[in-house]
Amino acid sequence: MMAWSSLIEILRLPGRLLRMAAAALWAYKLRSAFVVCGVALGIASLTIIVAAVDGAQRKALEIVSFFGPDAAFVLGGDIRSRAVGQRNLTLSWDDTRAIRQSLPGAYLVVPMRAKSGLTAHYLENQREIPIVVGTAANYAEAWNWPLSEGRDLATEDVEHGAKVCLIGDTAARELFGNASPIGRTLFLDRVPLQVIGRLAYRGLSGGGGSIDDRIILPITTLTQRFNMSRKYFRALRVKFRDAANMPANIEGLRSLLRHQHRLGPGDKDDFTILTADEILKFLSMLKGGLVIFLGVTALVAVVVGGFVLANLFYLSVAERTVEIGLKMALGAKKRAILLQILVEAVVLTLLGALLGMALGMAMGQLLERLGVLQILFSWKVFFLSLAAAVAIGVLFGLKPARQAAALDPIAALKGL
Repeated sequence: MMAWSSLIEILRLPGRLLRMAAAALWAYKLRSAFVVCGVALGIASLTIIVAAVDGAQRKALEIVSFFGPDAAFVLGGDIRSRAVGQRNLTLSWDDTRAIRQSLPGAYLVVPMRAKSGLTAHYLENQREIPIVVGTAANYAEAWNWPLSEGRDLATEDVEHGAKVCLIGDTAARELFGNASPIGRTLFLDRVPLQVIGRLAYRGLSGGGGSIDDRIILPITTLTQRFNMSRKYFRALRVKFRDAANMPANIEGLRSLLRHQHRLGPGDKDDFTILTADEILKFLSMLKGGLVIFLGVTALVAVVVGGFVLANLFYLSVAERTVEIGLKMALGAKKRAILLQILVEAVVLTLLGALLGMALGMAMGQLLERLGVLQILFSWKVFFLSLAAAVAIGVLFGLKPARQAAALDPIAALKGL
């Protein structure tokens, strides 16, 4: 019978501690609000960093998936050195032919040239297109970019400089609304182009803005109609049959281009080859910098919130010495006093965590809409925030709790 009553008493203890903690915190509402707000700022920062890192990871995987593990992207010039006076137009049609004819495993070679600042018109609608891309046949296939309707560019379009184009999803909606753009003619500045294909929505950003806000036309049409160099272009997209052998494929591509450009053993490459692995490494470096920057910010905010909690609880213990002494005189053990103060601290930090998560999510949504960060909220954010809140409550509330438990009952009752 004694054991059963003891078990019931133990089971009732958490509820009693929570009621006592709630009553004590409610009695000091303003002080409790300061602690909740201090902790909330730290948890909000933690929420943003975890969501931002998860979002950056997801975006990196999306970009790598879009790029493709079986492809290489060659840019004219060495983008890593950015030397003064360096030529960026170093790739030519001779390079394209040499790769197609002499590089084993390469089955698709697509040159590209771009022009910015052109305006597209359709009836009364107009839109400035950030990037207009001139390219060769099979552009959509080369970039693993499905068409939602219509067809891809063909060899005949490039050979004859046809006035046709593919259109990105965003540009299509802005110019044609809900109507299908296929077969309609838009004007790119004063050049009429018939839309033959609509690219599926991708939701990624590239150089110059969203890739869904682009118009793609034959490279011959772009160079002829806008007075651009017809011999050189800015980039090449090369796809290989054997994705598992990419290191050897890239080395072969580099050797062939160096031979084509007559570069000696001591000369630096006048081109840059990018692969999915290199892009992932670069994005991982950016993510690492993001983690460090936001991590320091979150750590500072959490520590500040913890010090606010500790200082206010020291003040609370000093003001409640008579109450604590009375409880001890009535038989309360030091362990019970310690637990009560800790429970009060943890309850406050948990409330701060809930407020901080709400604040962090609101700030995260704002940053995402402004295009500053890519945010991904998950249950991991929730559990990490709660764990951090409990840790703050225990770590910064333990010393004031020990101080309260160590009070002498008689001195405390005298208010000393």
